[in-house]
Amino acid sequence: MFHPTKIIAIGLNYRDHAKEMHYEIPEYPIIFLKPPTAVIQNGDYIVYPPMTKELHYEGELAVIIKSKTRNITKEDAPRHIAGYTCANDVTARDLQRLDSQWTRSKSFDTFCPLGPKVVPNIDPTHLAISTRVNGTVKQQSNTNNMVFDVYELVSYISRIMTLLPGDVIITGTPPGVGPIEAGDVVEVEIEGIGILRNMVKK
Repeated sequence: MFHPTKIIAIGLNYRDHAKEMHYEIPEYPIIFLKPPTAVIQNGDYIVYPPMTKELHYEGELAVIIKSKTRNITKEDAPRHIAGYTCANDVTARDLQRLDSQWTRSKSFDTFCPLGPKVVPNIDPTHLAISTRVNGTVKQQSNTNNMVFDVYELVSYISRIMTLLPGDVIITGTPPGVGPIEAGDVVEVEIEGIGILRNMVKK
């Protein structure tokens, strides 16, 4: 269902999350890449790698690119978006702390669940978002708490790299990130889209 050439992720894009991670609110979007090999679908297993001892969930809104996109304005961004879905930016938090950049901690196979479906024509600037682990709410916010909204992000990224049809932008996570273990069920729910559900296994 999802076959991006790249996944562009945004760090520290909710004000409260930047605070909980002890970072300043960024002056411009902080971007990093996740490989396409990290993508799994709704219902697939998140695999807990032996290299890490601290696996975290990060529920996020994902943007699916519709057309070849380069050097566009914020106002032009909506016509380049195919739709939206739920994402989980799974992170090896201990490895993130060890490394000077985030590639290893974010790039293991199965570290980018996406789903359950792509929904077009919704307003991405005011959507309730929550993450549950085994039915307990761990994250709860709204996309109106983003530092940089979806349209700003698409425009900004398009001025750095060409976005291709099917590429994915995951737009940052709200506060409340935390650990998951083998056997846990993680659910990311976004208003108007649905629930992305994945179980963790070793």
